[in-house]
Amino acid sequence: MKKDLFIDTNIASRFANPADPAYKKLIRWLFNNPEAHLAVSNKLLQEYIASSRNAASDSSIPVLISALTREGRLVKINNDQIKRFKQQYFTKAQCRKLRSNSEDRNHIPVVLLSDRKYALSIDELLIQDLLSFPGFTVRAERRPDRLLYE
Repeated sequence: MKKDLFIDTNIASRFANPADPAYKKLIRWLFNNPEAHLAVSNKLLQEYIASSRNAASDSSIPVLISALTREGRLVKINNDQIKRFKQQYFTKAQCRKLRSNSEDRNHIPVVLLSDRKYALSIDELLIQDLLSFPGFTVRAERRPDRLLYE
């Protein structure tokens, strides 16, 4: 099993100048551990780039994505996989239960199709949707030091 992790844009945008030691540790782990993988989709990659346009730091998310791409450590969930997942699991009843906004609902299949189903986000509604999604066991946290990602 890959040690993959979904990182929401609201967390990734903090990578450029991390002051928090927990974020620094996460960034080091992602850059330096050959077992570390990042679960992404095309939409998430676009969000990463848009949110960090002016980031010039060596730890910014575009630099990390570039390094992980070169090393083959991106777990990319493609649009067809997301579409099939939604067709199967996003029933009308399930969609009524979801609390996250429509944009974040595209991230749910990325997490649930990843190996470990680990997610970092500060969005409480997305976390709630992930943790309560039927048929899947997810670990979702607001802070890296609360998620045993290593």
